[in-house]
Amino acid sequence: MSRRIKRTTSPGDRAKGRDKGRDSDRGKERSKGGPGQRSRKPDERKFGDRKSGERKSGERKSGDRPFAHRAPGKPPRFAEPRRDRQERPEPAAAKPAAEQPLPTKVQTVVVTADENGMRVDRFLEARFPGLSFSHIQRIVRKGELRVNGKRADSKDRLEEGQSVRIPPLRLDTPKTASTLSEAEAKTLQALKDMTLYEDDDVLVLNKPAGLAVQGGSGMTRHVDQMLEVMRDAKGQKPRLVHRLDRETSGCLLIAKTRFAASALTGSFRHRSARKIYWALVAGVPKPKQGRISTYLAKEESEEDSIMRIAEHGDEGASHAVTYYAVVEASATKLAWVSLKPVTGRTHQLRAHMAHIDHAIVGDPKYFNKENWQLPGGLQNRLHLLARRIVIPHPRGGVIDATAPLPPHMLQSWNLLGLEADRFDPIENAPEE
Repeated sequence: MSRRIKRTTSPGDRAKGRDKGRDSDRGKERSKGGPGQRSRKPDERKFGDRKSGERKSGERKSGDRPFAHRAPGKPPRFAEPRRDRQERPEPAAAKPAAEQPLPTKVQTVVVTADENGMRVDRFLEARFPGLSFSHIQRIVRKGELRVNGKRADSKDRLEEGQSVRIPPLRLDTPKTASTLSEAEAKTLQALKDMTLYEDDDVLVLNKPAGLAVQGGSGMTRHVDQMLEVMRDAKGQKPRLVHRLDRETSGCLLIAKTRFAASALTGSFRHRSARKIYWALVAGVPKPKQGRISTYLAKEESEEDSIMRIAEHGDEGASHAVTYYAVVEASATKLAWVSLKPVTGRTHQLRAHMAHIDHAIVGDPKYFNKENWQLPGGLQNRLHLLARRIVIPHPRGGVIDATAPLPPHMLQSWNLLGLEADRFDPIENAPEE
């Protein structure tokens, strides 16, 4: 487990340094053939296999020290902010809307220009800080909140000028250490035990396998519900920025403020966030480094739903791209694979590895290899870890958090003789 954050001294100094460094780097990239000249290949392609003597700018030679042991003066390429995108000025914290008293009777409000495009649930949170997630979902689900006289979903986007009918609301009192119940105090301690990184804006948790991120049918304990104990003095609760499957462990990013939530969500939208996953898969993929590019669509059934490989133009199909690299193999039976998703589709990594016939060990949805026996001593649980996340900090610098192997994967690594501190070749994978 490691925690690192790079912070700069002042916005003015950062801007000057970025402009100067960016102009110099862009000139070098034009002369050498930078990222913008990268060609796209078919579904699977190697990114570490080149002719002898050929080497891309910035690529590690065989005698170079691995990523984790480079000299301090040469920061790792993967952790640097991308230079092939124009950097936008640091967003100014939005001025909070004037807090409105909670309505004790039904009232109708009009959506303002500043609220145009805002989700219904975010609209209520902004207008009435302190409303609990469950209370918002309840009034929306029961149809007590109406938009232009019609029922609305919490994910619907509002438009300027629309009329929103708001029922009487109940404000949840912010939790303080002195008012926490015994159960809430245990929940708060559990969150602290999971914490990989925390500051005033951001929280990175090491989510354990088996803990859901959000509630569902019959779900009584999940991360979003646990965050209720972290409401601040204004009643604001930390917000989820992305999701992990219930059985996937590792880095989960949380925004503690509305400003941070907006900035971090934008980083995911513009793909300036970098995520690395580790998995144990059946067999050894060939080639050992490659690119998987498919379309994925949800396939519903009475019992469950999975993501299937789809064709371009199919209803609900979305493009998904994943880079993979074999880090180490255990004979021909199993392989430790590092994965870098470019897109963020539901079950993307699990569906993609099954698609190339190297399903992730312990996957109850996508592991379909017949007559395949799990080696003795290994637990039949999903072997997928959100190993690392690198993302620009909302106020400058870079957040770089790494999660350790969960107990069941650590057991497998030890039994198979895999060395968890090996150099990870996915570092050299393209960013697009």
